[in-house]
Amino acid sequence: MSKKYRTHNCNELRREDLNNDVLLSGWINKKRDHGNILFIDLRDNYGITQCIIDKDNLNFKKLEKTQLETVVSIEGKVIKRSKETINNEIDTGEIEVAIKNFRILGSCKELPLPVFSDQEYSEDIRLKYRFLDLRRKKIHENIILRSKVISFIRNEMAELGFLEFQTPILTSSSPEGARDFLVPSRLNPGKFYALPQAPQQFKQLIMVSGFDKYFQIAPCFRDEDARADRSPGEFYQLDLEMSFVEQEDVFDVVEKLLVSTFKKFSEKKLLFNKFPKVTYKDAMLKYGSDKPDLRNPLIINDITEIFFRDDVYFEIFKKLVKSGSMVRCIVTKNTRDKPRSFFDNIDKWAKEQGASGLAYFTFEKDKTLSGKGPVGKFFSPESLEEIMKLTGAEIGDSIFLACSKKTELEKITSLARDKIARDLELIDERVFAFCWVVDYPMFEKDELTNKIEFSHNPFSMPQGESDKINFDKPLDILAYQYDIVCNGIELSSGAIRNHIPELMYKLFSIAGYTKNDVDEKFSGMINALSYGAPPHGGIAPGIDRIVMLLANEKNIREVTMFPMNQNAQDLLMNAPSEVSDKQLKELNINLKIKK
Repeated sequence: MSKKYRTHNCNELRREDLNNDVLLSGWINKKRDHGNILFIDLRDNYGITQCIIDKDNLNFKKLEKTQLETVVSIEGKVIKRSKETINNEIDTGEIEVAIKNFRILGSCKELPLPVFSDQEYSEDIRLKYRFLDLRRKKIHENIILRSKVISFIRNEMAELGFLEFQTPILTSSSPEGARDFLVPSRLNPGKFYALPQAPQQFKQLIMVSGFDKYFQIAPCFRDEDARADRSPGEFYQLDLEMSFVEQEDVFDVVEKLLVSTFKKFSEKKLLFNKFPKVTYKDAMLKYGSDKPDLRNPLIINDITEIFFRDDVYFEIFKKLVKSGSMVRCIVTKNTRDKPRSFFDNIDKWAKEQGASGLAYFTFEKDKTLSGKGPVGKFFSPESLEEIMKLTGAEIGDSIFLACSKKTELEKITSLARDKIARDLELIDERVFAFCWVVDYPMFEKDELTNKIEFSHNPFSMPQGESDKINFDKPLDILAYQYDIVCNGIELSSGAIRNHIPELMYKLFSIAGYTKNDVDEKFSGMINALSYGAPPHGGIAPGIDRIVMLLANEKNIREVTMFPMNQNAQDLLMNAPSEVSDKQLKELNINLKIKK
């Protein structure tokens, strides 16, 4: 450690250092002026040391006027705090440093936001002055956590037998996925590179090259809109690929890694050490989403068949069912004593989400079975008994019903499941609940165009022997595609890859691609697969989302060092920015900006 600036870090001094002369350097985090004595909290990357100076010291008035966040070095003697002033919240809480001398190393202007507190501040100010925002305790610790998590993951991957390789940043544009960021080529006028949305093709080429296990903490670039769990522009993922593996082999590696990582960096418990598998079909039915939060015990049930009964008189739903709608419901246990306002508020909330509302009633039994609530009277005792059989409901339970087309129904029941569980305080915030979502359909039909499209990753291997797959029913084909989900947040998608060129041509033809299209758009991949490719597969969990969960943050901005704002602008570095005519000329580009 440089003796010019410090003999100790600001979290190091203890009672064993009493009466020692020390030199500390850092930022003035906070000042408390008690008239005769000035207290200064000196902060560096490692922690805080309280320093004191009395008014008889020649430096008193100068220090008194020094702006917070000024960088100073302080010479002084370590002294013992009185018993009543011991601060157990900091490592150095039993001592303080009596200041003999100090000097200013870096002056500070008036602050645009406070650093010593973690109070909420506007996004624009925080991002414009991100270097100040990053000094604040909470986000500073989040970024340190991020570094430690990445280092830990690197070590774990090496222990699991993986080699780390770097793949190109300048590559070709892909027709699949999100929008690319394009980079004009000066040496190849009129042509563009694309920043990689993911190293998908390169990592498969690494497997074809004979390497067995690859990983990379990979930067990825997608021209997408911002969300709470997604940065606009760029993000990082743990990209990995393995040769000669089946789906279960990938699961085994990822589970070992995530269990060890989450146990090391969080005090929360893991609900499952062996992650349960939920089929895509079941996920969309039982949870209304392929990102199920398994901390939530509520299950969605389909009871469409009930509305074909003659002894059900709920005519609005019956008419909708005859025209192709479905009915799904959520049962809540032992809610007969909840006030009417609880149910009405959920119905009102559903309407605010754009749905027609949520019908509800409670199962009651006096002499006969009945439904207590606005729509309970429309069901006979026999139909209520059938609903109880289908849903597992019991007397005293309540039921919320929604009726709509499948996609809309999945959306509102998924939201309602979360809303109702939170209102009833059913979600345990002290646990992580991981699961795999498996058996994704290979294809889906566009609702507007009726065109068959890939539903997930076009390079995935379909399930079943290739000579037994019924290509005439593409919507029935399942793929070895999977997502890893934690607490309702998707960490990653992955797949066992299609390494057979003939099968790839066939699958792409179903989605409307000719053989020439595939050869042209995926030339590197299809060519490589023609020279002896091993069966292989992988996944790429998002680093940002992993750290977000471990830090217990709701927004990815809180675990990203220099994020962009919602409009994909870097307010600190003023990007994107205009470029000079000279630069455009070198790139053979003329701008024609729409007004």
